[in-house]
Amino acid sequence: MGKAAKSSRKFAASGKLKQAIQSRKKHQQMQKKIQGRRGAHGKGKQQAVTETDGSEHDDDDNEKEVKGVSKKARKDVKKMTVEDLLGAEFMDDDNDAEEDEDDAEGDELDTDEDEEDVADDQSFASVDDLEDHGTSHMLELAQLAEKDPEFYKYLQENDRELLEFTTAHESGDDIDDEDDVMDEDDDEETGEELPILTTSILKTWQKALLEHRSLRALRKLLIAFRSAVHMNEDNQVLLWRIDNAAVYTKLVTTSLRYTPIVLNHHLPYKTLPNGKFKQPSQSAKQKALQKLTLSYFNNVVHLIPQLTDPETLRLALTESAKILPYVVSSRKAVKTYLKAKLWSTGEDDVRMAAFLAIRQLASSTDDSIVDLVLKSTYLALVRACKSTSTYRLPSITLMKNCACELFCVDHGTTYPHAFGYIRQLAILLRGGMKTKTKEAYKQVYNWQYAHCVDFWALVLGRACDAHAEAERGGQESELRPLIYPLVQVSLGAIKLISNSRSYPFHLHIARSMLHLTRHTRIYVPLTPYLLPIIASTLTASGKPKSSTLRPLDMETHIRAPAQYVKTRVYAAGLVEETVFLLAEWLGSGPVHGSVAFPELIVPIIVTLRRTLKNCKELGKEAGMVKGLLERVEDCAKWIDQSRSGINFGPGKMDEVDQWEANVEIEESPLGKYLKVQRKSREKRKRMIDKANKGEDEILED
Repeated sequence: MGKAAKSSRKFAASGKLKQAIQSRKKHQQMQKKIQGRRGAHGKGKQQAVTETDGSEHDDDDNEKEVKGVSKKARKDVKKMTVEDLLGAEFMDDDNDAEEDEDDAEGDELDTDEDEEDVADDQSFASVDDLEDHGTSHMLELAQLAEKDPEFYKYLQENDRELLEFTTAHESGDDIDDEDDVMDEDDDEETGEELPILTTSILKTWQKALLEHRSLRALRKLLIAFRSAVHMNEDNQVLLWRIDNAAVYTKLVTTSLRYTPIVLNHHLPYKTLPNGKFKQPSQSAKQKALQKLTLSYFNNVVHLIPQLTDPETLRLALTESAKILPYVVSSRKAVKTYLKAKLWSTGEDDVRMAAFLAIRQLASSTDDSIVDLVLKSTYLALVRACKSTSTYRLPSITLMKNCACELFCVDHGTTYPHAFGYIRQLAILLRGGMKTKTKEAYKQVYNWQYAHCVDFWALVLGRACDAHAEAERGGQESELRPLIYPLVQVSLGAIKLISNSRSYPFHLHIARSMLHLTRHTRIYVPLTPYLLPIIASTLTASGKPKSSTLRPLDMETHIRAPAQYVKTRVYAAGLVEETVFLLAEWLGSGPVHGSVAFPELIVPIIVTLRRTLKNCKELGKEAGMVKGLLERVEDCAKWIDQSRSGINFGPGKMDEVDQWEANVEIEESPLGKYLKVQRKSREKRKRMIDKANKGEDEILED
């Protein structure tokens, strides 16, 4: 029997051998349980003698299980809450179960092995065999300022002495000497006291990483990084003791900044022309670095919730995004990374850094990873918009815009998700229309439903934008067929309840449909839902009650409080907001730019005139409607005059489209009216924001 290696003797002397044996036994028991669950299909049934019979029994049992699950799912749908349905988590129960089994076999197993391996200094020992001290690193260092000026600037500001190193051979000898000293110290240590990490040791590693891209130094750095991450936890095998806060900060920043550069040098990944990245090719070096990289990534994910400094947190998110191409093969690591709620909480800089990291993950060529990112993003958005206030609305809007960009990266991959989630909106609406109960109405008239409709309007408006499709050579987006069902669901939600307290919700849906109309240039009939609000408010029986209530903010309310009903302040707010939305709809491309605009507005003019004739109490609000009516009539005359010289009929659609494309909406009477109204609303909104922040206490009309 040969003599044991130094690393083996160190491991035995550290007293951690017993823990390693227990960990391996625990892993074996887990694997036996998994195999037992897979082998036991149906209790009380005779086990198959041959593999063929076993497979037949498995198929029969699987069919019965599928039938049972489907029946159970149909029963449970009625008991689900709006959050469950909007999240559509029940759609992926079977897939999640299979993924959990895979994770139990693969990812959890890998994690246990990683923790077990990182526990001692002999872990990742194969990485040292890949060490290469070539002189080519000197040339790469000279080009560092051009390739990565941000990192080079960081070195100049914080570690300038690392740029003033000696030759590679001298430094390599120093590293070996340092390693020998550390090994001797470890031999003298019996595992009772851990060595203290100092700045000099850290600078030695930094120097080796910078000069040689040393994998040996990287291994030692990441083992020390693990000790820093888990330093205050029990039952953790650590190899370093960190007593200085400055050393701790230096170790964390060094690990975050240097690791992506060293990995990219040894295992470069490819970036395809479409912006997606491809995992590094399989090789002996890739296999040797796999565990090291995954262990480091898990430690970073574990560290992120502990960080309180926004700058360090932003650095951790930015640098961890560069490691994603090396860890996408581990679904468990990706899931854990996505569970970090920094994208939906925190400061704006941190949230944007978290989004950019998620955006990098969505650039994977693995469709399963992209599906996981889209689902996690949507569920995080749904949970974040459960309640809306003046202070939360900007963050929710930021989340919707960021998620919209993710869903518009690949329209083909987005389609099944969009189809499924829009279908959930339709299921909730159908439940309200059938049962007509208070609880069923609450499933539709809530903030989550309103924000989901608005989010899908943003996605479809961006994906099916008329200008974007023209730039693609007229090629339509794969998401265009979903416009019709979304419009039907949205208009159906408006018609579900028609009392005055629900008008703010109607206006929210109308804004979403207006955004969709502007971008896709698809005609969506909104007048049947806006005109009744104006008519019922101006012609209400009885005199409006005067009150000292503040004007109701229509953007942060979907249901008017009871004290606002039949008050003048509520009626004024409703008329003002509805008139503006009606003007915006009339000024949109599909309506205002149509050659048939004078004919389209005839029913609108008739309804508004009848409403003004019957209005007796609200003089100021009636003046708003009258001003819009005059601008619409002037615009009809302007269009009629513009089309007086045409010499083609409705049958020549090419010439009709060309004429409509040349209409300058901004120069029309309605376009000028809208321009003034937008400026006035923006000015008032800025004043309200200042008042909310305490900068201005008085609002001027």
